[in-house]
Amino acid sequence: MIVAVVGPTATGKSDLALDLAEALSRPGAPAEIVNADAYQLYRGMDVGTAKVPPAERRGIVHHQLDVLDPLEDASVARYQEAARADLEAIERRGARAVVVGGSGLYVRALLDEMDFPGTDPQVRAGLEERAEREGRRALHAELERLDPQAAASIGPTNTRRIVRALEVIAITGRPYTANLPRQEYVRPAVQIGLDCDRPTLDARVEHRVDRMWGAGLVEEVRSLASPGQGGTGRGLGTTAARAVGYAELLAWFRGETDEAAARSAVVASTRRLARKQMGWFGRDPRVHWLDAGSPTLLGDALAVVRAADAGTLPEPGDAPVRRSLGS
Repeated sequence: MIVAVVGPTATGKSDLALDLAEALSRPGAPAEIVNADAYQLYRGMDVGTAKVPPAERRGIVHHQLDVLDPLEDASVARYQEAARADLEAIERRGARAVVVGGSGLYVRALLDEMDFPGTDPQVRAGLEERAEREGRRALHAELERLDPQAAASIGPTNTRRIVRALEVIAITGRPYTANLPRQEYVRPAVQIGLDCDRPTLDARVEHRVDRMWGAGLVEEVRSLASPGQGGTGRGLGTTAARAVGYAELLAWFRGETDEAAARSAVVASTRRLARKQMGWFGRDPRVHWLDAGSPTLLGDALAVVRAADAGTLPEPGDAPVRRSLGS
């Protein structure tokens, strides 16, 4: 049974994952942690992603950390292949895998039935040419005929997604929606979500940003941004430069704002990210929510794991739902 710790940023997921990994280890089969945070994949992006330093990992093996250069663009499909291989290897060793992260799409790609159709440059180029010639609404009408559900979800104004949906249909011969993730685990798993009321989480976020500033976030981003090139972010790829805490500082380095405004922007962006993450995970009825501030958090989490192992957890929809950040 894979144990996944999910939820918004700044709720203490990494600490709980470490505690669970220690508690779930057995002689000769220590538990191992698999990262599911998109930005912790990047080497050098340590302070700003709240990556657990090696000296604080308690000797527990971590996977999918520091596997990408900051100039590379992250790929969910590539992550899925590599992280699932880690899960298989952990299982072969007879150990427990503890997945931890707040990147909802990465968690779903790792745990759930989710296919990634390839691309066909010729098909895509043809569709993009048609979008220019006929207009995106004509392509959207075609998508509506081939896959009404996808057309309703995407809408008529998002040319990039319309083109991608039609490309997938042309490549696979199936509706685009047939390739979307389904809430079906590929391996037995249980998700533990950490919940927190908004005022408490807002305070945690502010404290985290203060701690990151003191730990050298500014120096980290400046170094990654290649100060020899003016610190304009050309040392970071498209994906890495969008990370919360990095994008705001890069704007400051480019002269678009000052340090105080950049710091306030990091706090605001982190709070928005937390609400977005809660919305993502809050829609999954399989997540078992716990109070992040509970003094018995580890015991509560272990009770969920034991019930999952025994097959006595409530069915989705029967368990209490906590969505403190949903409003």
